[in-house]
Amino acid sequence: MEITQTTVIINKNGGEDNRLKAFATIEIDNCFKIRDLKVIKGNNRLFVSMPSKQIRPGDYREIVSPLNQETRNLVEKAVLEEYGKEISKIKSLVEDLDL
Repeated sequence: MEITQTTVIINKNGGEDNRLKAFATIEIDNCFKIRDLKVIKGNNRLFVSMPSKQIRPGDYREIVSPLNQETRNLVEKAVLEEYGKEISKIKSLVEDLDL
């Protein structure tokens, strides 16, 4: 399995107090697309949350789930790398504006 495309959209309201930092879409093997992954700021690190829906108040279930840790790690690595690139672009733009 190969993640052939990753798109990350930074959450404009994702300041320090907001744990939701970005939304992501991935394509697997150029034939399967998964939307609505989320980049979340956890207590110790950023992590990727899979698309989910609310079953009842306070109870959410993943709609798409990796079946093993290796696949989850592959998805998380791809999304967080793209997130890092997007953050770097934003920082570069801000630095350019502060001439």
